Amino acid sequence: MSVTGVEGEERTDFSKEESRQIRQRSLKLLGSLLRPLRPHVVLAVIVIVFSTAFQVAGPALIAIGIDQGLPALMKQDWGPLGLVGGAYLVTGVLGAVLIAWYTVLSARISQAVLIDLRTRVFLQTQRLSLEFHESYTSGRIISRQTSDLDAIRELLDEGINGLIRGVLYMGFIGIALFTLDWTSGLVLVVALVPLFVLTRWFQTRSQRLFRESRVASAKLIVKFVETMTGIRAVKAFRVEKRNGKEFGDLTEDYRDVNARVIQLFGIFDPGLVLIGNVAVGVVLFVGGFRVIDGQMAIGVLLAALLYTRRFFDPMEEMAMFYNSYQSATAALEKISGVLEEKPSVPDPVKPVDLWEAQGTVRFQGVRFAYRSDREILPQFDLELPAGQTIALVGSTGAGKTTLAKLISRFYDPTDGAVTLDGVDLRDLHPKDLRRAIVMVTQEAYLFSGSVADNIAIGKPDASFDEIVAAAKAVGAHEFIDGLPNGYDTDVNKRGGRVSAGQRQLISFARAFLADPAVLILDEATSSLDIPSERLVQEALQTLLADRTAVIIAHRLSTVAIADRVLVMEYGRIVEDGTPDDLISGTGRFAQLHAAWRDSLV
Repeated sequence: MSVTGVEGEERTDFSKEESRQIRQRSLKLLGSLLRPLRPHVVLAVIVIVFSTAFQVAGPALIAIGIDQGLPALMKQDWGPLGLVGGAYLVTGVLGAVLIAWYTVLSARISQAVLIDLRTRVFLQTQRLSLEFHESYTSGRIISRQTSDLDAIRELLDEGINGLIRGVLYMGFIGIALFTLDWTSGLVLVVALVPLFVLTRWFQTRSQRLFRESRVASAKLIVKFVETMTGIRAVKAFRVEKRNGKEFGDLTEDYRDVNARVIQLFGIFDPGLVLIGNVAVGVVLFVGGFRVIDGQMAIGVLLAALLYTRRFFDPMEEMAMFYNSYQSATAALEKISGVLEEKPSVPDPVKPVDLWEAQGTVRFQGVRFAYRSDREILPQFDLELPAGQTIALVGSTGAGKTTLAKLISRFYDPTDGAVTLDGVDLRDLHPKDLRRAIVMVTQEAYLFSGSVADNIAIGKPDASFDEIVAAAKAVGAHEFIDGLPNGYDTDVNKRGGRVSAGQRQLISFARAFLADPAVLILDEATSSLDIPSERLVQEALQTLLADRTAVIIAHRLSTVAIADRVLVMEYGRIVEDGTPDDLISGTGRFAQLHAAWRDSLV
């Protein structure tokens, strides 16, 4: 687990060693993003160096024009002043042209970096195992793709440009000032001492505040996304008032952090202005006496004053950009933390191919725990023969869904092995695994697009006739055909155009079209009404005949189609037999069946 991974994502109290590791990780990520753009970066650096040099040349040319051009002009010699004026004009034009070129180059670099980073985050979040997504909230993932990437965009578009141009500008000004008059240069060096102290003070305090600001922003997004995603539950339980208070508290925290950031700038910006004005005053005071004594030309004094004044201009800009820099740094830390996450279910190094799976599943000495202090399956052994339909029943928390997740390889066992046709799932090629084993959950998630598109997810190259045949097999064709545009009807966001039961039927059609060797139904009929459930059961008896099927259901009517029933309690199989045998007995399943039958009376 990375330093700012799932468990430590919202932390701000990092130790020095953790902070160093985070910085190294962020710099490594930034380096990998810029490496393919190295030629463009080098060209941009060359352009900005020459552009800054041309801009800095202005005051020196003014000094030459005053000290040499004006005396020559008084003697009717226009040459020196004309040359200086021409040089000033040329450097101004070249500086402007190069700045425009640099702006285009830097924009192309920043956009290329953002595209690369956005794609990496998306692909990484898809690649990570189910364990990550069950503990890392969707709001936080969305925050990585939205506010965090926006912060990095601001840094690339404005912050880095201001930083590079500011550093070069100050460096060239320092060189030019020492070249013109080393005494004025010394005054500038002395001014650097309070400037360094003020900047360091600002940096140490703002770094922590900007990280807190990113955390507060992420919490706001998480709360908003979770509320909107669960708006039905919000309305059903009338929790708008409580949510409003919680969101208001989060907003107040965010406001408080930003207020403290503004207070920092309220000290930093005036401090920069004060140091700059004092430096200009000292240069003017010392230079004035030297001009009177003949030790310094008036043009050089004017150039020294201009250089001293201009030296502090980038500092004010860099202070304004420091906000985006700190925000982007905190954002890059979080994004790099996500990108550093390793899948808890990694792809095999040397995958084993299984082109035609028969469907025999075995649990061999399997132990599994989501956390070290909570073991779900203790020393579990089980064989599911190919072609057999197995029903898993038991109380909530017995381990049924965990068993299904292990068969689907959403998780790997802590100890032991789960095999398909004798091949450990950890060694099986991912494509063969996903083709051989399909799990249909209670959620029945539909993606934006047509009904046909959603069914075809099970087999992307399926023909329209195959899609219709799959829908007919599960009893979904009739209601689909009755939709406004039939199979071309857009299901809208998350399938909002169809009912929960209809979404479940579409997900069945999707799974059956995939034609897996092992089909897992995890509470997959819970959203169906009784007529729909009976219709699906009739289809299931035909469609599950030639494949291994695992049915997890609380509705015991669904269990009737099973060849074998496994009753689970506390991660163990306590009963194993046919439905009729278990019903006629006196065990746990007979009690569950009796209670279910009584509930129908």
